[in-house]
Amino acid sequence: MISIYKIRAALRPLLRPLVVALVQMGITANQITVFACASSCLFGLALWFFPHNHTLLLCLPLLLFFRMTMNAIGGMITREHNMKSHFGTILNELTDVIADLALYYPFILVLDVGPHWVAILLLLTVLAEMAGVVGTQIGVSRHYEGPFGKSNRAFIFGLTALLIGLEINLTPASEYILGIMMVLAALTILNRIKGILGEHNL
Repeated sequence: MISIYKIRAALRPLLRPLVVALVQMGITANQITVFACASSCLFGLALWFFPHNHTLLLCLPLLLFFRMTMNAIGGMITREHNMKSHFGTILNELTDVIADLALYYPFILVLDVGPHWVAILLLLTVLAEMAGVVGTQIGVSRHYEGPFGKSNRAFIFGLTALLIGLEINLTPASEYILGIMMVLAALTILNRIKGILGEHNL
C-alpha cells in the first residue's frame, strides 16, 4: 500500500506560506495539535449520534484530509520555526490516538456490526502506535512502518465512509473489511517491532 505520507510531503511547499503566516500571528504547533484533535473529537461525537447521516459520512474524508493537513502544518511549525519540545512530542502522540478513537469508534454504528469487531481493531491500532513509540525506550528513533499507519488508516476509513455515504451497502462485507484491517494492523505492529530491533542491533 502506497503511504499517504508521500501526499503530506507533496503538500508541504504549498502549505509553507500559510505556516509562515500562522507563526507571525503567534500560533504555536501545540495549538494546531489541540485544534486538530478537538475538531476530530467533535466530528466523532456527531457521527456517534448520527451514524447513518450521509452528509456526515461524505464529510469524513474531508475531515481526515483536514486533520492530515493540520498535522503537516504543526510538524512544519515545529521543525522550521524552532518550536520542538518534549511536551509537544507527548501531546502529539496522545492526541493522535485520541483523535483516532473518536473518529473510528462510531463505525460500530456506521457499519452495524458487533462492537467487539471495532473494539479489537482499535486496540490493535493503539498497540501499533505504542510499538512505534516504545523504541525510544531503548535509544532508537520513533518508527512509522506500515502497512496500516495513521495516514493509511485514515484513507481506508475515509474511503469506507465515502462509499456508505454514496449509499453503497457495505453491511454484508463489514466483518470482512474489519478483518482485513485487523490483519494490516497486526502486520504494522510486527513491522515496527522488527524495525526497532533491527535499528537497535546496528
